[in-house]
Amino acid sequence: MAEITTIARPYAKAAFDFAIEKNAVDSWAEMLNFAAMVSENETMQPLLSGALASHQLAELFIGVCGEQVNEQGQNLLKVMAENGRLEALPAVSQLFVEMKLDWAKEIEATVVSATELSSEQQQEISASLEKRLTRKVKLTCSIDTSLIAGLIITAGDLVIDGSVRGKVSRLSDMLQS
Repeated sequence: MAEITTIARPYAKAAFDFAIEKNAVDSWAEMLNFAAMVSENETMQPLLSGALASHQLAELFIGVCGEQVNEQGQNLLKVMAENGRLEALPAVSQLFVEMKLDWAKEIEATVVSATELSSEQQQEISASLEKRLTRKVKLTCSIDTSLIAGLIITAGDLVIDGSVRGKVSRLSDMLQS
């Protein structure tokens, strides 16, 4: 996974810089998402592995994407096809979204709890995270009954494990050392 991310990062950065310059970040995110879905299609997968010459592959790929990809997006796809990198489109799209969230001072946070959280609890968690991370937080909540009680919050690289299962695990580790 690290290798594909390394390959995708320069393409995502170039696309993001261009999108910022043209004030078209949202449309570029949509284009890249659509192109990533096309690249993951089971019919397209064999073609991406080198069955066609790069210019033929670029033409075919752009033809499949149709009007979903503008002229500048088509140029990106041509460059990626020439370099044999169309299989990295899902990672390019993901990195682009991460750059977009960072630029907009937003972060997506996942909250896994043992029981369903009330809207007040969700608002409280969101406010606390916004204060701690100095970013606008988009919460996604889910339930995992194996936690017994408490919750686990993940936001980017930050993981806060306040579950009973996590506390028991940390206690067990301390007792064994």
